[in-house]
Amino acid sequence: MLDIAPWYPAIKLAHVGLVLASGALFALRGTLVMAGQGWAMARPWRMLSYGIDTLLLTAGVTLWTILSLNPITSPWLGTKLLLLVLYVVLGSLALKRAPTRVTRRVSYVAALMVYLFMASVALVHHPLGLLQAWVSHGG
Repeated sequence: MLDIAPWYPAIKLAHVGLVLASGALFALRGTLVMAGQGWAMARPWRMLSYGIDTLLLTAGVTLWTILSLNPITSPWLGTKLLLLVLYVVLGSLALKRAPTRVTRRVSYVAALMVYLFMASVALVHHPLGLLQAWVSHGG
C-alpha cells in the first residue's frame, strides 16, 4: 500500500487553498447573479466551480484517510459534512433554483454564513466552531 502520510502538509495546504478558492468563486458568482449578471452562470464558470469542488472533496477525503478520521466518531467532522450539504443546497437555491429573487438573496446570505461557520468548525475542530469559546464562557 502506498504511504501518503508524508504528503499530509501539501494536501492540507491544497485543501485550505481550495476552500478559499471555492468560497471566493461562490461569493463572486452569487454577487453577480444577485446583480442580474447572467454570465456568472455560463458554462466556463460552472465548470471551474465543479473542478475546484471536486479537487476540494478529493483532498478532504485524502486527509480523512491519512488521519484515520471517521465523521461518526469525530463530531466536528460530522458537523462539517452536514454543514457542507446545507451549504450546497443553499448555494444551489441562491444561484439558480430559488423561485423568487428574495429567496435567492436570503439563500445567498445564508450560504455564505454556513460557509464561514463551516470554516470555523474546521479551524477549531469543534462542532460549535468559534462559538465554542462564547458558549463555554457563558456568553
